[in-house]
Amino acid sequence: MEDTLQVKDRILVTKWRPDPFELRRGDIVVFKDPGGWLAGTLTAPPVGAAALWNEVLTFTGLLPDDAGEHLVKRVIGLPGDHVSCDPAEDLVRVNGEALTEPYIKPGTQSCTSEWAVDVPEGRLWVMGDNRSNSADSRAHMGDPGGGTIPFDNVVGTAFVVVWPLPHWAGLGNPYPDFDPAPQQ
Repeated sequence: MEDTLQVKDRILVTKWRPDPFELRRGDIVVFKDPGGWLAGTLTAPPVGAAALWNEVLTFTGLLPDDAGEHLVKRVIGLPGDHVSCDPAEDLVRVNGEALTEPYIKPGTQSCTSEWAVDVPEGRLWVMGDNRSNSADSRAHMGDPGGGTIPFDNVVGTAFVVVWPLPHWAGLGNPYPDFDPAPQQ
């Protein structure tokens, strides 16, 4: 998710989305691994003062018990959407309409290979902001679910970076009104 988020950034997550409010394209979601997305990426548990700090954060509710099982990506496609990539134009399209993606990490391409997917009911298509280095839905198109993630795996939406202090920033949605009609 670089440059939107940096390694070791701490974010606050609201559980108001997906319930009672609906998820929107452009929301940054935190979700549980739908199966195999984190394979080979687990790190050793902290020791010493870092372990104590994690215990304090977990006790206060600022760090979930299962924090190592979560991923953070941006919602690109909602149920019923047709999402596609046109590498010749370097554009991701939702229901035929091109996305303007100001959050993409500078120096990376929005899409590098041609693909298209129809997002099934109850699932989401997610992509990272650092497209050159993101094992997002595109990397899991051959998995069960075709790279989409179940709504039930969504923990909530990230809305602010709180640590470290110099990174403090809101994580607004770049598409509050983007709602292309599904293709017939």
